[in-house]
Amino acid sequence: MDNRTNTIAGWILAGFASALGLSIVGGMWLHSEAPEKPGYPIQGVEESGGDAAAAVEPIANRLAKADTAKGAETFKKCQTCHTINQGGPNGQGPNLYGTVGEAIAQGKGGFAFSDALKAVGGTWTFDKLDAWLTSPRKFANGTKMTFAGLSDPQDRANVIAYLNAQGSNLPLPKPEAAPAAAANGAAPANGAAPANAAASTDVTNQATPAPGAPSVDKQAAVQASKQDK
Repeated sequence: MDNRTNTIAGWILAGFASALGLSIVGGMWLHSEAPEKPGYPIQGVEESGGDAAAAVEPIANRLAKADTAKGAETFKKCQTCHTINQGGPNGQGPNLYGTVGEAIAQGKGGFAFSDALKAVGGTWTFDKLDAWLTSPRKFANGTKMTFAGLSDPQDRANVIAYLNAQGSNLPLPKPEAAPAAAANGAAPANGAAPANAAASTDVTNQATPAPGAPSVDKQAAVQASKQDK
């Protein structure tokens, strides 16, 4: 009887050990890691990119090359919540006709804006719309808008240009000029020597005779003497 009990206990322990081993092996085999980039935007998850944000062109420059047709195509993502035709009804979000230049979180047929957006104040400028479309929740923490934002800077400019064409028609801001050229004497790109430095080198080479050779003035005097003879 004792031998039978011991045998049963041994088989039970062996079963537990096997199950534990299979669990460990399965966990190692089926282990998955988080993807490097989510397949869809997730609010609160920042994309890596170092100084990518610092390299974004000013909104004025992006608006100068904006495509309203592409903006209309991108705006289709917004039509689940917004209408944009004149006199259109509010939905989950307000009607957006004539939004550019309007007061933020006011009007729109009495739409119930969040207190967070009301607290921003001011009007919908091109810059503010760009910041809003980048990340609504960063622009107005506590906003009811659930859209995560548009990560592509030119997509945002296209949408803003399209919005502006729908009842606002404000003049676009002038593009910002490119950075000023380097000051005189500064080394230009590609390691080339500055122009004034090259000129200075040429003058120095002409004015300084080789060691042991007569000076420039003496050479001129000798040459003049030969011509007189």
